[in-house]
Parts: sequence; structure tokens; C-alpha cells
Amino acid sequence: MAFLSDETWRGRIFRGSWVASAGGDRAVVAPATGSELGRIGMAAPDDIAAASAVAVEAQRAWAATPFQQRAAVLRKAAGLWRAHAAEIGYWLTRESGSIAGKVGFELHVAEQECLEAATLPGRPSGTVLPSEAPRLSMATRVPAGVVGVIAPFNAPLILAIRSVAPALALGNAVVLKPDPRTAVCGGVTLARVFEEAGLPPGVLHVLPGGPDAGEALVADPNVRVISFTGSTAAGRLVGEAAGRHLKRAHLELGGNSALIVTGDADLQHAIGAAAWGSFFHQGQICMTTGRHLVHESIFDDYVRLLAAKADALPVGDPAAGEVALGPVIDAGQRDKIHALVTDSVDAGAILASGGNFTDLFYRPTVLADTTASSRAYREEVFGPVAVVTPFASEDDAVKLASDSEYGLSLGILTGDAMRGLALAERIPTGIVHINDQTVNDEANAPFGGVRASGTGSRFGGAEANIEAFTETRWVTVRGDIPSFPL
Repeated sequence: MAFLSDETWRGRIFRGSWVASAGGDRAVVAPATGSELGRIGMAAPDDIAAASAVAVEAQRAWAATPFQQRAAVLRKAAGLWRAHAAEIGYWLTRESGSIAGKVGFELHVAEQECLEAATLPGRPSGTVLPSEAPRLSMATRVPAGVVGVIAPFNAPLILAIRSVAPALALGNAVVLKPDPRTAVCGGVTLARVFEEAGLPPGVLHVLPGGPDAGEALVADPNVRVISFTGSTAAGRLVGEAAGRHLKRAHLELGGNSALIVTGDADLQHAIGAAAWGSFFHQGQICMTTGRHLVHESIFDDYVRLLAAKADALPVGDPAAGEVALGPVIDAGQRDKIHALVTDSVDAGAILASGGNFTDLFYRPTVLADTTASSRAYREEVFGPVAVVTPFASEDDAVKLASDSEYGLSLGILTGDAMRGLALAERIPTGIVHINDQTVNDEANAPFGGVRASGTGSRFGGAEANIEAFTETRWVTVRGDIPSFPL
């Protein structure tokens, strides 16, 4: 049987893990061609309830499994991403429209996330505390229980595995709801990898579904933690619902990240970084460089060179040949991108490059002289659009970069790295890269945004993952029962 055969993801039960069916099924579609690649079951709220009931029972035994065995499962899973790279890469290319470089990036990060997670079971699980009484007093970390993970379409493997792997490593069960548009590469692949790695049945459940399934997952009493990655609008609803049910929600949301380019930056290298930051994976990345804030002394040259770079980039089906950009995920996303571009041009922005599309292939676009009130400047485009705006002084750059509801990533390209660090200290973001663009991710590094970009670093690195997926328990031990005055 192939690693990702049709049989794997059309049935109701997958080796003890629930695969949706109560919500019917839907086509798995290649956005580049519109062709149907297969069909997959869709979760309804009843599927969520059934899966969580199985998960809460399976989690107890998994948490009691010796830490070496849990670590071994994660280490084996890490190797399986490499062993099955060709087949998983096929699905990332066809189902999510990823070019070869993005496929390699996702597979590399998936492997690293599992390797990093494999270190978690062996870490200290608490601290010894001083106590006023003659007793042993400890603060211990225990698994949260069942973790609900809601992952989006844009980097379907990374944005699922970065929660699933550490949550499993720390002794939790997981119910994963991938986006239905990328349910195979963002869901079924995880189920297959962890099955082959030896994860016990019932510990991981994969349930693609729509908003009703997501609402059911957040509300389910067996689910104690929600890890959500998606738009700010949806994240607000998830956070509100989680609050009503008194459960923690870790929210990694949208962005409109700024790239500041000072007058002494290496312009040729800056253009390469800028193009990558705005156009990688068709701009469908939360960290995408949305706003290019460029010193007025090099502004005209910057726009000219970036537009020329955009014009030269090949766009097409990544399954058919080497291209720089593939398709956006669907017509709704394409139309949203185009509306933001045309509205901004109508408001006075200069279209220096792009601004057109064929089917789902949107040309990389450069907009110059946008005002702070234009939609493409203020909103998250989530498409291959670079908005370029001049600034006169560092104070101007700080004001422009800070003037956003978002606060995810910041890039600063400069001839003086220490000056760049000082500049970054004045701008509120969760991530900063000096002399690099805004799109970066490593499994051992904390990841998260501030303001409307989310609730801070809840992914990456041992401390963030332990905080995210465990609870703190106070435990005391006495040798004898004390006497009390009552």
C-alpha cells in the first residue's frame, strides 16, 4: 500500500484514530489545474465529540508511557518525513500549490519539530519549592490532557506539526482539524507518520472540517487547550469561545509585517531579500513582507529594481516545471487579493508591476507611493503584493512600522547592524530579523506575535512548548499526618 493511498483517508476509523465522515465528503483539488485528486471525509460536530471521547481515554495510557518510549516515537517520526519525502512532497505540490523550495522547507521543519519535541519528555518536569511546613513541596508539570489543533492551508504541514509534535511528546492526546483544502498534506500525512512511528491508537485524531467542526472542538469539554493558527478575525472568535469555556487558547494570527530599508543598505541584496519576503509561496504566509518602508534617498531605485525582479519571476504549475510562484489556494483568495490591489490603485497607488492574473496564478505585484490609508497598506493581503512607501528619517520609519494593528515580524536591512537593533527596540513585534526579510522559522526558536497578530510566543523552543501544552500542579508530601487544632 502506498504511504498516502486513497484508502488511508476515506474511511471512518484509521487505526483507532477518527477520520471524519459524518459531514459527508469533499473533493481534494489541485489549485493549479482544478483537477480532483481524490475525496476526503468532512467532520461534523458529532465526529469531534466521538474523537475527543476516544482521545481522553487514550491519553491517560500515553501520558503514563515511560518518557524514553514517547521520545522514541518522536525520533522515529522525524526520520519518516525524510523517508517519505517524495510522496508527501507530491501532495504539498499538488494540493497546496507549493514550489519545490517551499516543499523542502516544510519537510525540513517537520523533521526538526519532531526532533525538538523528542527532547521534551526527558526534560525536568518541575521544581522543588521551599515550604513553611516540614514537608517536600514541588511544582510539577503535567500534560494538559486533550489538545485541539486548528491549522490553516498556507503551510499545512508546518502549522500542524509545530503543535502536534510537542503536545504528543509531553503526554497529551491531540485532535487535529486541518483546513479541508489541504487535508491530505496537512492532516493525513501526520496520521500516517505517527502511525508508522508507533504512536498508540486513539492518541491522534485527524478531522478536516468547516467552522462548525472548529466551534465544536473549542467547546468540547474533553479538550483543555486550543492551538489555533489562522486569520485575526477567526482568532478573535476562537479566543472568545475558549474564554467562555474557561480553557486556554494559543492564537497565532495574521500579520502585515514591515521591512525597513535604510539608505546605506546594500541595494542589490536588499531586492533579493525583499522579493523573497513578499512573494514566497505567493505571499500566503503570515510573516510575509507586506509593507516595504524605504529611505527616500534610494526609494526610486528600489521600486524600479523590485518591479523588474517581479516581472522576471516565472509563475505557473509547480508540478509541471520549475517556477518561482505557484497558484493561490482558491478563487476566493485570488479575488480578495485583486480587490485590495485595485482599490489601492484607485486610491492613488502606482502599479509598478503585476496586478493581473490568469486563473489562480496571480502575478507578483509592486505598488508604490501608497498612502497609509490604502487597503493594501493597512490590511493583510495574503498574496504576492509588495507595498513600497518612502520615509525621511528613522523617526518616520518607526512611526510607519508601528502604525499597524499587527505585530508579528519585522525585518531591517541596513549597513549598520547595531543601528538596526536599536531601531527594532522602538517597534512592537514578536519577531525581529536584522539584515534579513520577515519570513523565517526554526523549530527551536520561539514564534509568535503581539497585538492583533496573536497571544505571543507559544510555538518553538522547549520553554514555550512546555508552557503551552502542560499544566502546573502543586504537590506536597509529608512523612506523617500532622495534628490540627480543630
